[in-house]
Amino acid sequence: MSDNKIILKAEDLDGYLTAEDMSDLKRLDEMFKETMQSFEPVDEAKIVEGYDKLGKEMQAICAKHPNIKVFSFVTEEGAHAECSRVISKLRDINTDHQEFMYYSQRAYEMLFRMAYTDQHSDKKSHMFVKTPVTYPVQNYAVHKIPDIDDKIENTVMCVMLRGALLPSMIMSKEIQEYSSHDYITPFALFKISRNDKKGESDMEYIMDLNKSFFDLKQLDGKDLIFADPMNATGGSLVTVVKYLQEQGVHPKSIAFFNTISTLKGSIRVTRALPNCTCYTLWVDPVMNEKAYIMPGLGDAGDRLNGCDTQDSPRNIIQLIADYGHNISGLYRRQLYEIEKIVLG
Repeated sequence: MSDNKIILKAEDLDGYLTAEDMSDLKRLDEMFKETMQSFEPVDEAKIVEGYDKLGKEMQAICAKHPNIKVFSFVTEEGAHAECSRVISKLRDINTDHQEFMYYSQRAYEMLFRMAYTDQHSDKKSHMFVKTPVTYPVQNYAVHKIPDIDDKIENTVMCVMLRGALLPSMIMSKEIQEYSSHDYITPFALFKISRNDKKGESDMEYIMDLNKSFFDLKQLDGKDLIFADPMNATGGSLVTVVKYLQEQGVHPKSIAFFNTISTLKGSIRVTRALPNCTCYTLWVDPVMNEKAYIMPGLGDAGDRLNGCDTQDSPRNIIQLIADYGHNISGLYRRQLYEIEKIVLG
């Protein structure tokens, strides 16, 4: 720790992966490299065959890790086409900023459903709805939803800025909509970054306490939710949670929601952190030497929020303002909680 910054080095993440894990990951890396050879020149049949083999191999490995939940591995087959379509749009270089936000929202609604509402339960809540129709009479409707208050009303939304801001707001909104008490999650904001001059083997994860906003008393004994679009190494999450534990925070549980995760990152965080479950829409097989997910989808933070200039990066309030009226109107209760923890 220096200058009010917490630094976790790559070697601090060593030891969480077993010899079996490393063997599994090495096998995936070899399979991925073999498949990539079919792109030059393009051999579609071999590419499809290679990705099919990778998918089956990753599914077999995930079966050994019950705290890793991959959407297409644990949901009914009918939902897989939706998942593939959403991920393909998020990956696509031609998907613009507005579309990327739209498909990110769909992704996190699917992740919420997988984690909280897909399991059958006889416990039901009722939504009583008053419609805009008043003539000749006022109209009402009643709808049943799963009663998941016990799962969601002890949650705190933990944001690893900045790409995680909008996904965290989406998850908080879903919790509000399913809560029978209109529960609004508190927010905790952590300014954490990777040293992009480093590779995976010597990576540094840096948490800036001066630019983080959280109340330790709000976090102790809570179900902490982290919604980060990309999980490559898992180092950012481990950095935050280990710091909180050192401050005396004992989470009841940790849920990590990713649009895309590497298998290595998911295995690492579920081994490193007690009672942690990873929910991911899609798992990618490998990282390159710079710890970027392959094939990945680019920089999710830039595609969600636009790019900052190096000389004048936006603070959290400026970032929220740039979302515009549509987002601020849709997530106004969440934004109020964020502004409350930032501004006091």
